Amino acid sequence: MRLSVLDLVPVRTDQSTSDALAASTRLAQTADRLGYTRYWVAEHHNMPAVAATSPPVLIAHLAAHTEQLRLGSGGVMLPNHAPLAVAEQFALLEAAHPGRIDLGIGRAPGSDPVTSMALRGAAGRDDRDIEAFPDYLDDVVALMGARGVRVPIPNQRYILKATPAAVSEPKLWLLGSSMYSAHLAAAKGLPYVFAHHFSGQGTAEALAAYRSGFRPSELAPEPVTFLTVNAVVAETRQEATALALPNLQMMARLRTGQPLGPLDLVEDAEQQELAPQAQRIAEAAFGRAVVGDPSEAADQVRALADEFGVDEVMVNPVASARRGTEPATAPAREKTLELLAKELF
Repeated sequence: MRLSVLDLVPVRTDQSTSDALAASTRLAQTADRLGYTRYWVAEHHNMPAVAATSPPVLIAHLAAHTEQLRLGSGGVMLPNHAPLAVAEQFALLEAAHPGRIDLGIGRAPGSDPVTSMALRGAAGRDDRDIEAFPDYLDDVVALMGARGVRVPIPNQRYILKATPAAVSEPKLWLLGSSMYSAHLAAAKGLPYVFAHHFSGQGTAEALAAYRSGFRPSELAPEPVTFLTVNAVVAETRQEATALALPNLQMMARLRTGQPLGPLDLVEDAEQQELAPQAQRIAEAAFGRAVVGDPSEAADQVRALADEFGVDEVMVNPVASARRGTEPATAPAREKTLELLAKELF
């Protein structure tokens, strides 16, 4: 089985953004050393607990500090950006690190409505860009291709390309957590990743629709897919459960519209009491996450792969830390990767 990593670059209450980035750099190096397949970073905006706002910038940083990992976006929220800008950024990353770059693309805003308006409005973009998502996806593919795109200018043959003289292209993936994305990936013959870590609902249906409706393309002759899952692994199940608690509470607050802050330390989370609705959300998230000691966590990953018919699982190591942890480190997140690798590699 192949294992990969999703990283939102979480920011704990004891960390600055610089600390969180330093901890994620160490985490990527740990994944690289252990033999993980790929390492993806997200795009979220105006969230105090998340430092991952610009995937191409983070990918460039992490690629310079690792040797073998495939680095990618999980994902770039395409309606926020001009297709040419995305194509240029990732073509340039591929030129700098040939054969190591993945471009995962999503349709969601990655932010709240006000932040989304500020982000898109400054670039003259609006909800029409969401409706144009399938066309924008085609544009990115064509712009990164060797042939480029022919621009219809009278009496001219004008070719637009993301990178002149490119010799390789980033691998493109479509990301999603709905049937819409599954059907679109199938229709366009794209590799597809379901965000099981985010919703946990409809995973089997989306993957079945993707596989049954898949149309072979130059980018993928047959369906290619895996899924993501939140994970916390420790020497004991009790410790893993404690380390998972801050993230579970944060997700419950997010889903119930409560104010968000940085990720709590374990001791502070243990003093919190959630409202009944939020508690139910946290319990549901716990039930679909990989949490436990090394043996039972490995069994959970294997069961997940078997249930959904995938040979790669991307874990999002969401463990927080205990008071007194060095701020520029995330030892429980590193431990999650180490313990899983020992069991599954």
